[in-house]
Amino acid sequence: MRALLTAGALSLAFTLFLTPLFIRLFRRIGWGQFIRDDGPKSHHVKRGTPTMGGIVFILGSLFGYFVATLVVSNEPPTASGLLVLLMMVGLGAVGFIDDFLKTRKRQSLGLGGWAKVTGQVIVAAAFALLALQFPNEQSVTPANTSISFIRDLPLDFMVFGTVVGIVLYVIWICLITVATSNGVNVTDGLDGLAGGASILAIGSFVIIGFWQFNQSCFSENLNPSDAYRCYEVRDPLDLAIVATAIVGGLIGFLWWNTNPAHIYMGDTGSLALGGALAALAIVSHTQLLLILVGGLFVIETGSVIVQRAYFKLTRGKRIFLMSPIHHHFELKGWAEVTIVVRFWIIGGLLVAAGVGSFYFEWLQR
Repeated sequence: MRALLTAGALSLAFTLFLTPLFIRLFRRIGWGQFIRDDGPKSHHVKRGTPTMGGIVFILGSLFGYFVATLVVSNEPPTASGLLVLLMMVGLGAVGFIDDFLKTRKRQSLGLGGWAKVTGQVIVAAAFALLALQFPNEQSVTPANTSISFIRDLPLDFMVFGTVVGIVLYVIWICLITVATSNGVNVTDGLDGLAGGASILAIGSFVIIGFWQFNQSCFSENLNPSDAYRCYEVRDPLDLAIVATAIVGGLIGFLWWNTNPAHIYMGDTGSLALGGALAALAIVSHTQLLLILVGGLFVIETGSVIVQRAYFKLTRGKRIFLMSPIHHHFELKGWAEVTIVVRFWIIGGLLVAAGVGSFYFEWLQR
């Protein structure tokens, strides 16, 4: 418990007090935000605001996690925790390249769409293969080849054979990762929107991880009467510590990212957060629960898909004034803060539904 609290407190302090230094640094080296000319007029005043702020909370999360594990708990980091951080840093690096090209070219387009997806797939594939390694004393690896919802479902890719099964499993992990990271990326369009929504979504894995730890099949303190509903998840407490470190870093960053934002997370931050969220779901065996926990990101991404499909089918007509859907409400005259807070409420309700479903499943077993 001390490691859990320390990780969150240290990462929060890191981002809360050091973000102003990064803001000054980014201004000095010219890492400013570029705004689309066809976007809402109110966004034009944001041009030049420092971006790539994801660097700040990535560093804060790493700082909080490693100090909490190595100093407070006096235990080495686990394979599961390190894999989540690997996914976060790896996708953050892809986003950084995109952001850097934007600032260098002085335009709102960085990496091409397929180039960005290729980077995401490379990181996700490496994560997927590594997650099948590093068995613990019970021969449990951070992930397995089964599809999971709240627990592993009776759907294992290995029924197709070893080679085909591994290939299908890697494709599945890549789909989850690309969808989740792009979902957070699409949502990052208003001051504090993606940051606040990510706090709620990733924060749910603090609860999930801690509960899985208390009900772990490998715990010596497990009540025998609850053995039939225990969780075969490796390193659940460490996953909760990682999630707490990320949430703490985001809370401190959000202080400077709320309207009017002094710094933006950029693709560096949004892709990193999406990667962390996907990795947490994969190693906690709650892959499909992401549909609820990350429900706001699903809505935002869905609005883009529906808009584009309808535009092509009707040869130029639109459902929304602009997509993603938060821009639709902007063009309808809603204040930016109003949209952000209401979307946070929607995201929070969906997270509550996800965590509630997780606990209800345990009660029903």
